[in-house]
Amino acid sequence: MTGVPASAASGGAMAKPQHKPQYEPLPGAAAGAVRRVSLWNIANILTMVRLLLVPGFVTLMMWHGGHDPAWRSFAWAAFTVAMITDLFDGELARRYDLVTDFGKIADPIADKAIMGAALACLSVLDDLPWWVTGVILFRELGITALRFWVIRHGVIPASRGGKLKTLAQGVAVGMYVLALTGPLATLRWWVMAVAVVLTVVTGLDYVRQAILLRRAGRAREREARAAEAAGPEGS
Repeated sequence: MTGVPASAASGGAMAKPQHKPQYEPLPGAAAGAVRRVSLWNIANILTMVRLLLVPGFVTLMMWHGGHDPAWRSFAWAAFTVAMITDLFDGELARRYDLVTDFGKIADPIADKAIMGAALACLSVLDDLPWWVTGVILFRELGITALRFWVIRHGVIPASRGGKLKTLAQGVAVGMYVLALTGPLATLRWWVMAVAVVLTVVTGLDYVRQAILLRRAGRAREREARAAEAAGPEGS
């Protein structure tokens, strides 16, 4: 007796041959392949439509001296379509994982372009005081610059106040684009007043959030540098 089972002793002759798999997994299949998002997705197309609507809106708004009610109605329709696309493109991109570098850059540009064009046209036509246009545009461009200033430390999320501000601005500017008279003309003044107040208040809140975010980010960086410097000594 050798103490070795017969099956093991004869394993060299009786063992089944090892067959290689008939196929090899695709590269990245096991770890999860990287999904590439096409530039021509529905979210980006809506953003492109909004960008293309800007020159069309300006043309309609300024046609025949800018005070023709019919052409102002067409301009209002273009502005409304642009604002509606603004509601859906970002949501679609996030919900269906269609976020692209193009969308990250083009979406805020399209937002500022259509709103800025509408405000500028209204002020050129003396329908809206220039200081209102200045306050809104200064806030929008300033917050965009602020986001880039703190982007290395984190992202400032859109607040409910910011969304309400966007809604108020859209409604107010839309009412000014239309050639309204009587009580509706008075109502649009109050809606614009609310939009301006929300613009200033939410702008100040974004500044506060940016300062806190930057302080927290710099504190984390100091802690990381201190830990890195103490690492070799501790070991």
